[in-house]
Amino acid sequence: MQSGLNLRFSDPKIDFSSLSSDEDEGNYQVCLANISPAERRKRLRFGIIQFVISLVILGAMLYFDVHKLWRLTLILPFGAAAAGFFQWRDKT
Repeated sequence: MQSGLNLRFSDPKIDFSSLSSDEDEGNYQVCLANISPAERRKRLRFGIIQFVISLVILGAMLYFDVHKLWRLTLILPFGAAAAGFFQWRDKT
């Protein structure tokens, strides 16, 4: 729903008391799952496995005293784990 309200950052005369929230009007959005429960379990399983693999690699890097910049490469597997978890949680 578009309100048609245009605000400019340079406008010092903005009256915020006239703005209403969607909660006052009773407009609520409903989140419907667009994937099956089996697919959600698959994404959660992927996120958990990817997180464990990332922790094992991080532990090996710490044990073998690998240079700190190489640890930065772990952002990809940790990011993949987070993506799997958030897709499971948000049902998308």
